[in-house]
Amino acid sequence: MSKKILLLAGDYGEDYETMVPFQFLLGLGYEVHAVCPDKKSGDKVATAIHDFEGEQTYSEKRGHNFALNYDFSAVQTADYAGLVIPGGRAPEYLRLNPRVLEIIREFDAAKKPIAAVCHGAQLLAAADILRGKRCSAYPACSPEVRAAGGEYADIAVTDAITDGHLVTAPAWPAHPAWLAQFVKLLGAKISI
Repeated sequence: MSKKILLLAGDYGEDYETMVPFQFLLGLGYEVHAVCPDKKSGDKVATAIHDFEGEQTYSEKRGHNFALNYDFSAVQTADYAGLVIPGGRAPEYLRLNPRVLEIIREFDAAKKPIAAVCHGAQLLAAADILRGKRCSAYPACSPEVRAAGGEYADIAVTDAITDGHLVTAPAWPAHPAWLAQFVKLLGAKISI
């Protein structure tokens, strides 16, 4: 089994949802290829920090610049053990790219682990892989999950849900839960 993970990044993807899984998976020994359409290794994407500060929805602030380390045009899904889809603003425009949707469908068809958090569900819905699946996401994405034939899982912001090879979570406070579930699907064993 490959020890490579693909991470679909984009401008104004959520900072924590991009950087934390990238660094966590590297720390476990995976080779993580962070890619973005129309960008190459060494290019950067801007991130956004979304926070929960008491308003009806999250606030948004400029995050870090995140360096991509692989060329999007070179992605071959057969090379990867799993796929990570961060949330934030990036999924709303990444879903317009036919190759992005094709990559997601290829992972799904191969039943390889896919982890999506927050607005990442917008990509799952656009790729039409949610039919009959339970899927969590940021609550504002629940209509898209349902419209794509999925069952929206209304869970705590710190929880995650696994349905087959799909792991989803509402937002970055769920990192411990969704990363643990994703790693389990990958077959990794962690011991202290």
